[in-house]
Amino acid sequence: MSELTTDDLIYGYINGIFPMAESDGSIYWYSPDPRAVIPIDTYKPPRSLRPVINRHHFEIRVDTDFEGVMRGCSLPRAKENGTWISETIISSYTALHQLGYAHSIEAYRENRLVGGLYGVAINGVFFGESMFTIESNASKVAFHYLMLMLRLNRFVLLDTQFINDNVLRYGAIEIPRLDYLTQLHKGLKMKRTFDPQVLQGM
Repeated sequence: MSELTTDDLIYGYINGIFPMAESDGSIYWYSPDPRAVIPIDTYKPPRSLRPVINRHHFEIRVDTDFEGVMRGCSLPRAKENGTWISETIISSYTALHQLGYAHSIEAYRENRLVGGLYGVAINGVFFGESMFTIESNASKVAFHYLMLMLRLNRFVLLDTQFINDNVLRYGAIEIPRLDYLTQLHKGLKMKRTFDPQVLQGM
């Protein structure tokens, strides 16, 4: 599979699968077992991050440069070979963003995008996709504000797909795929809105 429509993406997410691109451009769908999730209600920022948050070291914006965040996430990383975020993935998720399903949380310093993350929100579920950072702590602060948004907007599930060292630092746990699908279907029935207005004044 080398093409990816917004309908493909929405169908995939509501059925517990997500796409990744191979180096040749082929796109494959995944449904890992176990599945990694980050509990929303129990999240707390690391103590070392709190001074950065309190000083407002970064300006946080939502959905102002979605494609820029995706391209930041697609950059090569020191410990990884290649990227699963192809041009097809970027164009498909950007189209999904224009439909109001895909979102970015962005960290700026001196009006320069220095970190952020993106994912997909469908009713009470947020499907985290990727994050990047150019300046130390930028993606961590963006993630902190994502968690505030999810909590204040009463989301019930944050899917983070695979377990790895990066998501472990944010409190990720693994659950059996069947448990994930149960939580997914429950969350999809809950009408929620990914509303950045809840962050005003924070």
